[in-house]
Amino acid sequence: MTSQKKAQKSLKKRVSFLNDIQSQRLAFFVKALVEWFVQNGRDLPWRRTRDPYKILVSEIMLQQTNVEIVVPIYNKFLQQFPTIQRLAHSPLKEIKEITDQLGYKRRGEYLHEIAKQITFERNGQFPSNLDDLLSLKGIGRYTAGAILSFAFEKEDRTAAIVDVNVERVLGRIFGLWKWEKNVIFEKEIWKLSETIISKGNVWFINQGILDLGAIVCTAQKPKCPLCPMTEICMYYETEVPKIAPLDLFFPLENQ
Repeated sequence: MTSQKKAQKSLKKRVSFLNDIQSQRLAFFVKALVEWFVQNGRDLPWRRTRDPYKILVSEIMLQQTNVEIVVPIYNKFLQQFPTIQRLAHSPLKEIKEITDQLGYKRRGEYLHEIAKQITFERNGQFPSNLDDLLSLKGIGRYTAGAILSFAFEKEDRTAAIVDVNVERVLGRIFGLWKWEKNVIFEKEIWKLSETIISKGNVWFINQGILDLGAIVCTAQKPKCPLCPMTEICMYYETEVPKIAPLDLFFPLENQ
């Protein structure tokens, strides 16, 4: 066997080995994430429904806004506009009186426009595929994916989601956190997210990633010692040993 063929064979073995390792890490990630979420996931009102309208409302309200601020406004909104048809027939002024409390004052306009599109142009049928959802006013790839995952999972109409929480969690665990956030980075993160949901349990996986990013894998002072991913997390393996003392993770109060 020539040296070139030996090198090619060695490379194939290396690639195969790395693919096996990545597959094992992905399997561990999904299992550990779902188990963690079942025990630690937040009880949020939009998680108690599969109604695409109610999930739409939550996703529009959650854009660039903390969950704690959204919950009471979300509840108030649905009390006044319990169906998408009711929302479509309501004056924009009444809608904005509620949604404008969250800032980013286009929310009310987006919700009103979407309600009219679905009620009057689609005969009240809520879109259940990615392209139709993306055609609605103010809905991007993340929001469309969230609606599919959280409302239509049981119909096998699911999609990946990527927001800042997902980017941070997947980037740290799978070694992309130092990458420049450009087109290549976004492509890799979306590809990774799509690979993960292919394992099944899409509702639990996507909700779990969001909560892991919000509760444990936070942007500042992540609670790494409490994370279920320490066994596979590349950030924990390479960065945490450089950080001392551990009170950077657990601020010592009253001492």
